[in-house]
Amino acid sequence: MNYEFDFGVVFAQWPLVLEGIVVTLRLAFFSTIFGFLLGTLCAVGRTGGPKWLQIVIGVYVEVIRNTPLIIQAYFIIFGLSSVGVRWPIEVGATFALVVNIGAYTTEIMRAGIESIKRTQIEAAECLGLGRLKIYLSIVVRQAMERVYPALTGQYVLLMLVTSVFSAVGVEELFGIANRIQSETYRNFEVFVLLGIAYLALSMLVRLAFFLLNLALFPRRRRLGTTL
Repeated sequence: MNYEFDFGVVFAQWPLVLEGIVVTLRLAFFSTIFGFLLGTLCAVGRTGGPKWLQIVIGVYVEVIRNTPLIIQAYFIIFGLSSVGVRWPIEVGATFALVVNIGAYTTEIMRAGIESIKRTQIEAAECLGLGRLKIYLSIVVRQAMERVYPALTGQYVLLMLVTSVFSAVGVEELFGIANRIQSETYRNFEVFVLLGIAYLALSMLVRLAFFLLNLALFPRRRRLGTTL
């Protein structure tokens, strides 16, 4: 084996790598926030909405969960542009991620909502609380607490899956790594460092969710059941 390792050539490209990391985290951040909101609204609609709404949400969830993300991305970014819907590539990628993660969040939050005992809702109604207040203060909060570990795992996976969007021209971390290896021909060094970078980002995202868990659910902290 005559291959000579040279990580210095790759390290010299750190400004590009940093730019890719920022894009990756930006995609993950906005997709997580809007995906959670979309998924929670759909979960509420699927558990307590009218029949027609439950059917529409059910179709949305099944279509998204049973088709590849890359197909969804191509349709949203390039397919819709054919009918006049055009937006910056990063905005399109974020929208595709929101639509995708929203479907998975719907099912996770639905499981949490259905675990809430009906007697709690009936007690709140007896106290004169409105439906919106009941869902925000009692149902959604408790449901989120119960499924928080599952949500955390799903959103860490969301950060990792942003690498798919290098295929549609988004210069996130994986896209930048591909550019560097094509210019330096240091495939081994580039992908070793890329793996380390994704591992570090995963740990960072998990730490962020751990701290958020402590802030949102103090009861978990008292019971010693934090992530």
